[in-house]
Amino acid sequence: MNRPSGSAALVLVGAATPLHLEPALFDAMLEGWRTQHMARRLSPAFIRKEELTVRRFQDFTGCWPWQWRAEHLEAWIAQGSWTHSTIRAYEGSLSMFLGYVCDTRYGWAEACLDRLGAVPVQICNEHNTAVHVTEYEGRPERRPLSRAELQALFDFADDKVAEAASSRHKGWLAAFRDAILFKVIYAFGLRRAEAAALDVTDFTTNPAAPELGRFGVCQVRFGKAMRGSPPRRRAVATVMPWVVGVLEQYLEEVRPLHGEAALQPALWLTERGERISPRRINERFAEWRSAAGLPAELSVHCLRHSYVSHLIEEGVDPLFVQHQVGHSWASTTALYTSVGADYTNSMLRAALDRAFGKEPS
Repeated sequence: MNRPSGSAALVLVGAATPLHLEPALFDAMLEGWRTQHMARRLSPAFIRKEELTVRRFQDFTGCWPWQWRAEHLEAWIAQGSWTHSTIRAYEGSLSMFLGYVCDTRYGWAEACLDRLGAVPVQICNEHNTAVHVTEYEGRPERRPLSRAELQALFDFADDKVAEAASSRHKGWLAAFRDAILFKVIYAFGLRRAEAAALDVTDFTTNPAAPELGRFGVCQVRFGKAMRGSPPRRRAVATVMPWVVGVLEQYLEEVRPLHGEAALQPALWLTERGERISPRRINERFAEWRSAAGLPAELSVHCLRHSYVSHLIEEGVDPLFVQHQVGHSWASTTALYTSVGADYTNSMLRAALDRAFGKEPS
């Protein structure tokens, strides 16, 4: 008889009766679920995140899956202060896990009944789970930086570099790196994880723009995955020529100062010669944002929103912008867009001029 990956009969085969049956059976369920996920070719990071959610819920309840009830889920969600999208993700993870252990094809309900006299049940239903009714579920206070705010951030970053260099402070390499890093994130509309994963060789020429040299295209190899799939790749054309000189200066004058560490492929190196982490990018942005007097609700991701909004303001085709940032749907790009009053007024004036048969102002 063929059994699916992750079935109880395969995970528990030949296993001796453990001293502590409940935790051992719970671990076996997670092992089987992990095997099922691996058979679906889901990424290791996604699998770890899903398992962590289930373990956190078990810690909160102090019960085992065959004891879980709907009121446990409701109490867990009620005590948390998570965003709507995070709640949906947590509920989705629990729903999938319970769907797996309740599926008769995997035999976990039968194993629980034989050993413990109880069976797991699905506790997630349409009456106690968050509903997905809008494309964008991020915090509404998150927005693009205005051009003045963006300039203030970059000016502050440049001042920090000049200050560190003149004082011969040991942190000037990191300051220079971060000043360039934030400019690159904005100039290519990158997510922080995408920026952290860049290598020196991820910039290539663009035959359509030979004047940009080797920085005509940024190859994003670790784009945001979809539903646990491998990272999505995309090529981002350089549309802000000023970033070419910025990158050239960093690669030719600054990065080589890391010595032997500069031989490794990572574009952004720490003081220890290692690849920078997304967490470090967040920390430095928050530090400089506060010091520059910018609102606390702005995050690194707001630079990506700014990229979209500013290109749309400048009249760039929205479909081109959508491809640049790697969105599957135009509606997602539209939600990132928050154009300024000047752009709105100019579009309104042009529409009215056409309606009244006038030449556009």
